[in-house]
Amino acid sequence: MNIKPKIESLLFTAAKPMAIKDLASLINKPVKEVQASCDALMKEYKDEKRGIEIIKNSAKYQMVSAPDQAKLIQEFIKDETVGELTRPSLETLTIIAYRGPISKIDLERIRGVNCSLILRNLLIRGLIEHRTEKKEIYYNITFDFIRFLGINNIKELPDYERLNTDDSLDRMLNNTPEQN
Repeated sequence: MNIKPKIESLLFTAAKPMAIKDLASLINKPVKEVQASCDALMKEYKDEKRGIEIIKNSAKYQMVSAPDQAKLIQEFIKDETVGELTRPSLETLTIIAYRGPISKIDLERIRGVNCSLILRNLLIRGLIEHRTEKKEIYYNITFDFIRFLGINNIKELPDYERLNTDDSLDRMLNNTPEQN
């Protein structure tokens, strides 16, 4: 069974480098087999001069844009970071502001869609930050976001206390399919 597509999918979706042991655990294959496949993928991407590459640092792998595409990517990111936020980005940012720190899983359950690209855009803009706890990524707003809004404290947002402590979202997130 070819595990390369699984590795590619995980590396593409991950927002950060992935440890070989984590990849092996998720794919349920031995570390040596996963490492050999990762190394083979690295070579394939490099040899075929694709727009993306897989890089390795110690025992971690990450999918990145190819160095020879740097100028194009810089122009794209510049355009993406100076334009107005889209409605989905504003919705995501609002949820993070009122409910942060919030896990990516909970954020996607609230919105009902994959938020990876929106989160990447908000991270690039410096409006949110993330941290990892027990293999879970949590997002929160940044000081730049607070400063941008012209407030001194996140609690100055309209209805912050009520919306931050409203347990209807918590009940929804804790609802399992069997309880519905």
